[in-house]
Amino acid sequence: MTKRIALATSAEHAELHPNDLPLVEALRTAGLDPVAEVWTDPSVDWSAYDAVLLRSVWDYHRRYDEFTEWLAQLDKAGVPLLNDSGLVRWNGDKRYLLELRERGVAIVPSQVAAGACLREVVGGLDGQEIVVKPTVSATALHTVRGVAGSAEFDQVLTELPELVYLVQPFQPEIVADGEWSLIFVDGEFTHAVVKRPAAGDYRVQDDFGGTVTPAEPTAEVLEGARAALQAAGRTPAYARVDGVVVNGRFLLMELELIEPELFLTQHPEAAHKLAATVVGRI
Repeated sequence: MTKRIALATSAEHAELHPNDLPLVEALRTAGLDPVAEVWTDPSVDWSAYDAVLLRSVWDYHRRYDEFTEWLAQLDKAGVPLLNDSGLVRWNGDKRYLLELRERGVAIVPSQVAAGACLREVVGGLDGQEIVVKPTVSATALHTVRGVAGSAEFDQVLTELPELVYLVQPFQPEIVADGEWSLIFVDGEFTHAVVKRPAAGDYRVQDDFGGTVTPAEPTAEVLEGARAALQAAGRTPAYARVDGVVVNGRFLLMELELIEPELFLTQHPEAAHKLAATVVGRI
């Protein structure tokens, strides 16, 4: 019998994002029956599927408690999730970066702070240009950039919601050279792109006018990305390793294991490799 796989998506992209269409075709070619399902739809019988593949669940960070409850629901029903629910839970909070640092991964310098501690941490960086972002977030939600100690940035901080934040020095190389995204399928590197912000911005997401260019990573960039992925401990079905090169060294910004854009339209062969990986894991 043909195995059915649910492609979990958000209500905003109920028919999937166009960037996922190459994967749909690849899954069908591999003999699977892929069906887009909105993860927040209470009418979906997830147990009717042989597996669930996370795709455009781009609202999970806004409904994080609900998302983790949904993961528990899948676990209870015995429905395999790709990536697996343990990795997804671990990856859902950016504090995993500090764990990877303890495992020897070079990351963008990061401190965690919440509430009054946020002011204390920012105060210790007086005069430096920094970025503050929630530990649970995506698409630069509640992410701010400014000079620590300036009146303007102090005002910005007062407007942030009460969350747990990462505090990082701003990396000007993102503007000058771009941010690397390296895609791995079943632990193997498939392709890479460089994302660049629009003029006058620092956010590389296309929501803010960022652009994407296919690129071949240097040996040093690829080695750094592989080291970050291997430090996660388990080999995910898919992963995107985001980082920036500073003084010739690849620094990890994020290890994306939940719902990353995999840039499959730029590299269709990776869609078929991912489809084969899905077949082999269910």
